Amino acid sequence: MNADTAAWEQHSAARVVPPVEPRKLAKVPFVELADGRLQGVVSSGSDAARVYVSSITASTYGFSCSTNNNRPCGGLSGYYTCKHLQALADEAVRQYGLDRVARYLRVEVGEGENLIDRMKGRREPAPAAVVFSRFLRHLAYLELPETVEPLPEMHWFPSSSAGVR
Repeated sequence: MNADTAAWEQHSAARVVPPVEPRKLAKVPFVELADGRLQGVVSSGSDAARVYVSSITASTYGFSCSTNNNRPCGGLSGYYTCKHLQALADEAVRQYGLDRVARYLRVEVGEGENLIDRMKGRREPAPAAVVFSRFLRHLAYLELPETVEPLPEMHWFPSSSAGVR
């Protein structure tokens, strides 16, 4: 093993970092820091069959929110975010912690300040289909029968296995 390579990089599994606080999965079932964005899926407050794909781009703070059918969110306008983006940011902070989310988005947030309030962005298109597809793929794994055998397509997936150091 190369001295510059961490031990966990030599395995096909990595530890899962537990959420900082318990999350509200019914409201925001999927949140991730990926592709240079905070992005995820947020449930509609008025229609149980509708979800929104919301995202905030790091550094530029460009924001996007649309339904899973690519219809724009009615609460999103110009330089103002919608309630879906606020819910996404709140759940990201619960999942990853304020410091990690702020560092990823490259925004300075003081103690007691709201993450969304510190970002001055504008509406900017983002690839909602990719995020929604990733969410659906994660849901599909929940429907697999219980087994202790490895799943070849998940060899890269983080594991909370105690054997991984």
